[in-house]
Amino acid sequence: MKIKTARYHTSAATYETCPDSKWAEFAFVGRSNVGKSSLINMLTNQKELAKTSGVPGKTQLISFFDIDQRWYLVDLPGYGFAKVSKAQQEIFNINVSAYLTQRESLKHVFALVDSHLEPQESDLNFMAWLEECEVPYSVVFTKIDKSSDGAVKRHMGLFHDALKERHLNPTMTFRCSAKTSRGRGPILNFIEGKLPNKKADKPKTAMNLSWMNKK
Repeated sequence: MKIKTARYHTSAATYETCPDSKWAEFAFVGRSNVGKSSLINMLTNQKELAKTSGVPGKTQLISFFDIDQRWYLVDLPGYGFAKVSKAQQEIFNINVSAYLTQRESLKHVFALVDSHLEPQESDLNFMAWLEECEVPYSVVFTKIDKSSDGAVKRHMGLFHDALKERHLNPTMTFRCSAKTSRGRGPILNFIEGKLPNKKADKPKTAMNLSWMNKK
């Protein structure tokens, strides 16, 4: 896929205020400080489409980006160690959960994982919750240029082992670098393969927030 135009469309503070959608949506989500904004800018080949920040938890809205007037890239608030109050984190999580389980136009979720780190319970709990709710997702390992190849492979291997232990089966696994653009083609080609979506989606399940309370 070659992206010709990528424009900011709108942001929503709550699930209820999300815009009506006429196109398929692909959402990106992960722990705070996972490099999500940098990854979005790399995928769209625009340096400042998604605002980057050194402050974890800066993304506090559900943001929609119009890609070639064909599909929406959706930037979801991060979870984990965001520097906001616990009550505010719960509000973020409720809105993200509602979007993920109720949004009919959502076709796939890209769950971002920091390749610097060993498996994090918050990431694994989130993916287990996605499977429980029958939300299709893939894993994206970010920041692979920040560590040695050996360290990245070790952390990826540990994460895959943790997925197997929990009987979790993501659709795909990608490894990406916002700096070198590695992984850009595979992710965009994966999205291209789902446009248009020829198969009927499974009905969304009722909102379940159990993952929020797991440590």
